[in-house]
Amino acid sequence: MPTADVVPDSSGTPASGVESQHDEWYKPSAGVIERAYIKDWEALARTADADFVGFWEERAKELIDWHEPWTTVLDDTDKPFFKWFVGAKTNIVYNAIDRHLKTHRRNKLALIWEGESGEQRSFSYHALNREVSKFASVLKALGVKKGDRVTIYMGRIPELPIAMLACAKIGAVHSVVYGGFSTEALHDRIEDSQSRIVVTCDGAFLNGKVVELKRIADEAIRRAPIVEHVVVVKRTGLEVPMEEGRDMWWHELMSLPIADWRCATEILDAEDPLYMLYTSGTTGKPKAIVHTHGGYQVGVATTLKYVFDLKDDDRWWCAADPGWVTGHSYIVYGPLILGATSFMYEGAPTYPYPDRWWAMVERYGINVLYTAPTAIRGLMRFGEAWPNRRDLSSLRLLGSVGEPINPEAWRWYFKNIGKERCPIMDTWWQTETGMLMITPLPCVNLKPGSGTRPFFGQQADIYDEQGHPVKDGEEGFLVLKRPWPAMLRTIYGDPDRYVEQYWSKFPGVYLTGDSAKRDKDGYYWIIGRVDDVIKVSGYRLGTAEVESALVSHPAVAEAAVIGLPHELKGQAIHAFVLLRHDYTASPELAEELRQHVGSEMGPIAKPEDVKFVDQLPKTRSGKIMRRVLKARAQGLPEGDISTLEE
Repeated sequence: MPTADVVPDSSGTPASGVESQHDEWYKPSAGVIERAYIKDWEALARTADADFVGFWEERAKELIDWHEPWTTVLDDTDKPFFKWFVGAKTNIVYNAIDRHLKTHRRNKLALIWEGESGEQRSFSYHALNREVSKFASVLKALGVKKGDRVTIYMGRIPELPIAMLACAKIGAVHSVVYGGFSTEALHDRIEDSQSRIVVTCDGAFLNGKVVELKRIADEAIRRAPIVEHVVVVKRTGLEVPMEEGRDMWWHELMSLPIADWRCATEILDAEDPLYMLYTSGTTGKPKAIVHTHGGYQVGVATTLKYVFDLKDDDRWWCAADPGWVTGHSYIVYGPLILGATSFMYEGAPTYPYPDRWWAMVERYGINVLYTAPTAIRGLMRFGEAWPNRRDLSSLRLLGSVGEPINPEAWRWYFKNIGKERCPIMDTWWQTETGMLMITPLPCVNLKPGSGTRPFFGQQADIYDEQGHPVKDGEEGFLVLKRPWPAMLRTIYGDPDRYVEQYWSKFPGVYLTGDSAKRDKDGYYWIIGRVDDVIKVSGYRLGTAEVESALVSHPAVAEAAVIGLPHELKGQAIHAFVLLRHDYTASPELAEELRQHVGSEMGPIAKPEDVKFVDQLPKTRSGKIMRRVLKARAQGLPEGDISTLEE
């Protein structure tokens, strides 16, 4: 029986066009609602709204074990430096690993991993505990103490989450730098965090090639005299220089008596820092966002359980990289706290063939898949035949994260991957929020391209430039009006920037930096970063809306649009388009796409120019760097491109 049914719009056919998307509904079946933890969204939303502090206190009691209870759930006496579960003693690793060792989950699989070349490894909770404890002991032997920062720069291998958990276990603060970042980006992050320890690999596999991580790390560390020790995982067998007295092999350290599997988990204060993570740098200098042990674990466990409905027999795949906040919250910490079985894949989604992901869903019986629109659009280019070759019947829920998902990509994902059975949890959140903030639940009616409504207890709004709420259907600044447990606590080493960046434009509310609008049903539509808005002849057009119109054409796999100066209009729209594999670029097709956007959105939105490209400049987390397109188009300096995907 299908788990979601399309409800046609008033014309009797699924809606087309950006504005009419607001009236296209997908409703969960009775079976989906019956299985879900939360069967009545409205009832719990009312309860949580009336007492959001009480709602989070109940979740903290329900999902988390504490060594000592809190004296205060939320301390807001020093706004905006909020504190949660003040006085409580805890450690996220105790909840993610230690407590499961006393239950039936001791021998349950915590992590299943597949390498790009096909090799497989798996870890029960018992085995994961041994590896984490041993590496925690190694870190202590290298002089790492509570509060010290440890930089982790690795590929997608099990040693990455093991290193993260080992840091947390002893109270050290991990700073994970995505394994595709450049020398400059890595150096800046080591210097800013003042890390004395770097954990890396000889190399990583991606698309059948080796990324030389140790070489990049060596170049970064050469200009960072603070670094005393480098621990290197042997992954590829690549010959790498090992500096005597500084560089050590992971496997050799883990075989020494210092790697004691009986390492104790430090009991920490709920507000002790857990990790720092740098934002992707699409605008401005990257910021080191600080998250803490107590509130963060409550937030990620609650959202993962309620939104993705994880049960004890599920196999969960968050197809992000552990180096991003999605990986921190929903690969490493959230699933382990819930005692789930996670799947993790090392390589590219299309290696060696475009059905690699779908083959792994089939092979491992994945039940819930959480990925990014950029991955979905990339796989769309290869057509429906590839997923249709595989048995995807194990899937029961899908998820989207990282950026607004074009309605066309949403429908393709729903139809070809979910087989019209699997509701899509389209989630909006940020590195700063630590957890899902605007999101549906399995019991909620869906609209393609909308994240639906704020999570329980949160109040969002949309403000104009003067800080007044806008009318439904109008675009403005997305703000959050209440604190939440997994929220960032500060920017590392720069509390003034924390206040200025997030809390100064509209005093008392959190500025997300995103533009959005809310429809008549109270559903939120994320348009993009505030600076991803184009003003044409006085009309403000979101880049995501124009891009969605382009992607709704059958020839287009992916698109990016920018605004460039125009003598009459102020700004004119310029589009960059990747075609699906069975279409050929031509002036005629470019004109057809211009007209298509005009018919979808109105003549004002017609691109001035359409260029066909083979790739778009993106951050390594998959976000399009429109400022780079704009700089290139105008022959201007591209600025900081340390986070640009190669």
